[in-house]
Amino acid sequence: MEDIVRQDEATLRVEASRLDHEHVADVVERLNQHDPETIAALLAGLSDERVVEILDQPELENSAEVLSALPIARAAVVLAGMSADRATDLLGEIEEPLRAQLIARLDPETRSAVSRLATYPEGSAGSIMTTEFVSVPASWTVAQTLKHIRAVEKSRETIYTICVLDPATQALVQAVSLRRLIAAELDANVLSAGRHSRPITVEPGTDREDVARLFTKYDLLAVPVVDERFHVVGIVTVDDVIDTIFAESTEDVQKFGGMEALDEPYMDISFPKMMRKRAGWLCALFIGEMLTATAMQHFEHELERAIVLTLFIPLIMSSGGNSGSQATSLIIRALALGQIKLRDWWRVALREVPSGLTLGAILGALGVIRISVWQLLGLYDYGEHWMLVAATVGTGLLGIVTFGSMAGSMLPFILQRLRFDPASASAPFVATLVDVTGLVIYFSVALVILSGTLL
Repeated sequence: MEDIVRQDEATLRVEASRLDHEHVADVVERLNQHDPETIAALLAGLSDERVVEILDQPELENSAEVLSALPIARAAVVLAGMSADRATDLLGEIEEPLRAQLIARLDPETRSAVSRLATYPEGSAGSIMTTEFVSVPASWTVAQTLKHIRAVEKSRETIYTICVLDPATQALVQAVSLRRLIAAELDANVLSAGRHSRPITVEPGTDREDVARLFTKYDLLAVPVVDERFHVVGIVTVDDVIDTIFAESTEDVQKFGGMEALDEPYMDISFPKMMRKRAGWLCALFIGEMLTATAMQHFEHELERAIVLTLFIPLIMSSGGNSGSQATSLIIRALALGQIKLRDWWRVALREVPSGLTLGAILGALGVIRISVWQLLGLYDYGEHWMLVAATVGTGLLGIVTFGSMAGSMLPFILQRLRFDPASASAPFVATLVDVTGLVIYFSVALVILSGTLL
């Protein structure tokens, strides 16, 4: 037994020595293969600075559990060395009473920053910003600013954006990029390195998706977060925005698949929680699909007299659902990127009506061709009125695909107007809606075209 213990300790020492020299991204990838207790044991042999660097990476899974597994004194030191926003996130995942014990051990500055960040609502600019930024008075020269940056760079999350403040009011005057600062004359005022336009800022309550759009629009590396007096309370950096975009995209993809978004990695979420996330949506969709059976029951006599119509029900339903899902995907993404607004619904409708008619005509023509080829080649006999059956299928597809495109494009607008996430207009939800209405359209067309013959 002692030999096994010594062998395990030796393995951990070898593994820890590798972690001390590899790129932090590779270290995180390697650590994610272990459980939190093993990760904590590996980190025990590293310096505090290295542990801070590793735990500061959002890609490290189970970070809160790893921090909890460290000795409390060291965990407090590591928290104090981390970026304030990351430390706040980890503390939010740690259970009491350990959370309170760790907060009590933090230095006053870190404790104040963490407490302030924890008050901002999830998904806001305040919740993802950091309070560790570079700021200088507007009276300084470029040389003084560069000297200050060299002195504080290790304690700041980013030095690529410098907040220039009014010496009297401490209000933000300008945000200067490091690139422009380096290119400026050393004896010139720091404001000479800034742009003449008003600095681009956000408020703490600004939605993080809107913040991400600002980064894309203005090609930013960081954006100051200001209060009502234009005092800088923090900055949002580009890496925070990338993490936000990744998280939002993951959430939207999961919702679009017809389930509630997961708040944990797939392999870490418990079975009961997974069932709660998935079962509710499936039950709602199942109840919706029950309306399909109701619609078919309503046309029971027509089905008995024209059994041939049932052959094309799967074709009709899938085509309508597919066209609706296409439209929904396009509109949800356009809304997320800010390419269209809620007020643009009528413009989208004007585009989707001809699109739906064209797509429906294409699919309808394919349906007519398919029936004609099978009938003429003797592959299947659709009866003496096969041309009317083909016309029914073609016209039905025209109407159903048009309706699917319209329904799929308008549903995200309706949800957004009701203050729901447009991503909730999932593909299964749209398909269920179009399935029911598609059957009604199909059999209504059949009643018109086949009346007096098969019906």
